[in-house]
Amino acid sequence: MSRLASLSASARRPLVRTSVRQSQGFSTSSKTWSYADTLPNLKIGAHTRVLFQGFTGRQATANVKESLEWGTKIVGGVKPGVEGEHLGLPVFPSVKAAQERAKPDASAIYVPGNQTAKAIEEAIEAEIPLVVAVAEHVPIHDILRIHSMLKTQSKTRLVGANCPGIISAIGKCRIGFQPLPCFAPGNIGIVAKSGTLSYETVASTTRAGLGQSLCISMGGDVLAGTNFVDALKIFEDDPDTDGIILVGEIGGTAEIDAAEWIKDYNQRTANPKPIMGLVGGLHAPPGRIMGHAGAWTAIGEPGAKAKYEALERAGVVMVNHPEKFGEGMKSLLGTRGRVGTTVGLRLANHDSLLT
Repeated sequence: MSRLASLSASARRPLVRTSVRQSQGFSTSSKTWSYADTLPNLKIGAHTRVLFQGFTGRQATANVKESLEWGTKIVGGVKPGVEGEHLGLPVFPSVKAAQERAKPDASAIYVPGNQTAKAIEEAIEAEIPLVVAVAEHVPIHDILRIHSMLKTQSKTRLVGANCPGIISAIGKCRIGFQPLPCFAPGNIGIVAKSGTLSYETVASTTRAGLGQSLCISMGGDVLAGTNFVDALKIFEDDPDTDGIILVGEIGGTAEIDAAEWIKDYNQRTANPKPIMGLVGGLHAPPGRIMGHAGAWTAIGEPGAKAKYEALERAGVVMVNHPEKFGEGMKSLLGTRGRVGTTVGLRLANHDSLLT
C-alpha cells in the first residue's frame, strides 16, 4: 500500500488540492479548455516571434538565413544544454529558457523524425503558442502520444508533422521550408496536404495577380496536428482572405469532413467566400502509397472520386490541375462581388514563374 493510500480521506484532501495547484502550470484537461481554443494561434504575421529547435543544424541554419532575409522575425534557437550565439541570434539551452527570455510566439522544429516528438513535447510543456514540425518518418506511436497531450491542453497548436509548414505572405513570416519566390502578398487562403501541389497552387494565384494571405500545410501523415476544417475556420473569419483553396488527396477522411463543414458554411452565410478545390490521386490504384505515409486509401475509406464529389456537392468549385486555380479564383471573386486586394507584384521580378 502506498503512503498516500494509507492516509485517511480527510488527510489526503490537502495533498490532492496541492497536486492540482502544482499541475496548473501546465494546461491539463478541463471542461472549459479545449485544443480548439488554440486555432487563433495559426494567424501568424509580421508580429510573430519565431524560435528554432535544432537551431544549429545544417538544415535549420540554411532555413534561418533565408527566412531572416525574407523578413521573418526570428528571436533565436535551442540547442539542448548549450548557451551562446548562432547567426547573430541567441542560443538557449532549453525551450523553457527560450520562452522565459525571448517570448516566442512559435517554434519551428528542425530535428530528425525520431527526435521530433520529444521536441514537440518540450514546446507543449513550455506553452509555445504554435509549433511547426516539418520532419517526416515520425513514429506513429510518438504522434499518438503527442495528440493525447494536445487534447489535454489549450495553449499550443501543432502544424504537421511531415509538412512544409505555414507561411504568411502578407506578414513575411515563414515557419517551414516553402519556396519563397512563388509567394506574393494577397488575398487567397490555401490549405493543402501535398507540399508540391500547394506550391503549384501558390504559383498559380501569384501569376493571376491574386497572391496569398495565409498558406497552411496539413501534412502527409495519417494524424495531422491541424486539419482542413481547422484551416477553413481561420479563413472564414480572416479579413485578409477573400477566397479559399483546398488541396486534398487520397487517404483518410479529412476531405469529407471539410465538405460537411463547407456545406454548412455556405448555407449559413449570406455572402460566403468562394472555395475552390482539387483532390490528387483520382487514378491511384487502391492500397498503393503515393509519396508519403498518409497518401493511400485503406479498405473502407472514401477514394479520391468520392472526396471530389463530396466537395463538389458542398459547393466547392473543383479543378483537375493546380494551374487552373489562379484564373478560376479571379473569376469567382469577380462574380461574387469580392474584388479582393491589389497585389503589388512586378512581373519583371517573377520571370521564373512566367516562363
